[in-house]
Amino acid sequence: MRAATFFKYFLPVIIWMGLIFGGSTDLGAPRNTSRLIGPILRWLNPNVTDVTINRVQFIVRKCGHAAEYGILCLLIWRAIRSKSPTAARPWNWRDARLAILFSACYASTDEFHQYFVVSREASLRDVLIDTGGAIASMFLLWEMGRWFKRW
Repeated sequence: MRAATFFKYFLPVIIWMGLIFGGSTDLGAPRNTSRLIGPILRWLNPNVTDVTINRVQFIVRKCGHAAEYGILCLLIWRAIRSKSPTAARPWNWRDARLAILFSACYASTDEFHQYFVVSREASLRDVLIDTGGAIASMFLLWEMGRWFKRW
């Protein structure tokens, strides 16, 4: 593999995985992210309850899980397809499945890592949400490709 190929296609994957890993530390703990969501909700509605803030925070955090793994899956898919970047390649479900599989495996290792972080907890539900985000990104990419072909 040439250095240019590595920097263009594989380094973004590694950097994104590093960002996910960093978010799995105490930095991404619920008590730290609530410092942002709570004040915003209280600014929008001063009468908002703590229960509502906790629910919104939960939803935002889970959507964040899906989004970060959706992006990871797209980056992995792009790196997998870098074998022949100059040739136009048709959609290939094998590449998509491989990208989803890699994303799901990384989600599993990420949750395993969180098991050892005191302020975090490992969750199979989060692995499923992460994998769901990866799957959704591949279906969205596939649908966008179909949509652009019609134009």
